[in-house]
Amino acid sequence: MIKKCVSLGFVFLLILLGASGLDAAQKLTLMLDWFPNVDHLPIYVARQQGFLAQEGLEIKIISPSETSDALKLAAAGNVDLAISYEPQTIIAAARGLEIVALGRLVEHPLTTLLFLKGRGIQTPQDLEGKRIGYTVPGLMDVLLEAFAKLNNIRQYTAINVGFAIVQSLAAGKVDAVMGPFKTYETVEMAHRGYEVGYFELEKWGIPDYDELVFVAGRKALEKNRAAMAQFGRVIQRAIDHVRQNPEKALADYFQAVPEADRQTESEAFKLTLPYYAHSQTLDVTRWQAFADFALKYGLIETPVDVKTVLWTAGD
Repeated sequence: MIKKCVSLGFVFLLILLGASGLDAAQKLTLMLDWFPNVDHLPIYVARQQGFLAQEGLEIKIISPSETSDALKLAAAGNVDLAISYEPQTIIAAARGLEIVALGRLVEHPLTTLLFLKGRGIQTPQDLEGKRIGYTVPGLMDVLLEAFAKLNNIRQYTAINVGFAIVQSLAAGKVDAVMGPFKTYETVEMAHRGYEVGYFELEKWGIPDYDELVFVAGRKALEKNRAAMAQFGRVIQRAIDHVRQNPEKALADYFQAVPEADRQTESEAFKLTLPYYAHSQTLDVTRWQAFADFALKYGLIETPVDVKTVLWTAGD
């Protein structure tokens, strides 16, 4: 009888230890760069498939109130992780923000300078004297300035349209917008009956870059180094899973984000799928080339050694 009680007590202790282990999941906050959409699909898949839980992670996903919130809040330590853009990260580093890039979600540019067809715009020079919107202050307006210099657009009026891309173009408040993705807003505009054209930045002088990256403030990184490394492994595992199981991945996403427009997001997903990162390696040479370009064309005022900005789990 005593042995039986001891055995039962030992089993009960194991159950308690197991429960405490479950409760001890590392909790991190992640702010998106935009409202939830298929650009972020691998993150939701990682949660739906249990990849995060298997690494002992619990991620709270937050949408920004303003398009420029994510990086600033990460730098200030108000969120643990944020989705940003390579150019924005380099600009922030040049301005002295304590920010570090940890990994990537989308490995090539999706950003375009978008316009409605039939409005007399066929080449970048047709934007001379036009009103051009931009989506993310401190990034897209700066990229617009570089694009203008590269393509001899001497005069234009820049207008912050934030999230209101479609509305601003449709209402004629602007003639074009810097910032829409060729894999998303083009689909959304088509569904609303608008025929659009766009200039892909990398085809008009802007160097290739990682479109969407994960960033953290230096203090948050120091506090959560192990968890950040785990997060990187989970994201790449999720991306690989998405490539192998695209239909299941899309179903997981719709389950996680039921308010999503299924038609638009399904079409956008097909266009986005080839651009998801094939690894979490941040190429120092490629990043430095963009940083040097940024200095040359006035995106930044001081040089940036990207080795001080990029972090890997082994650092």
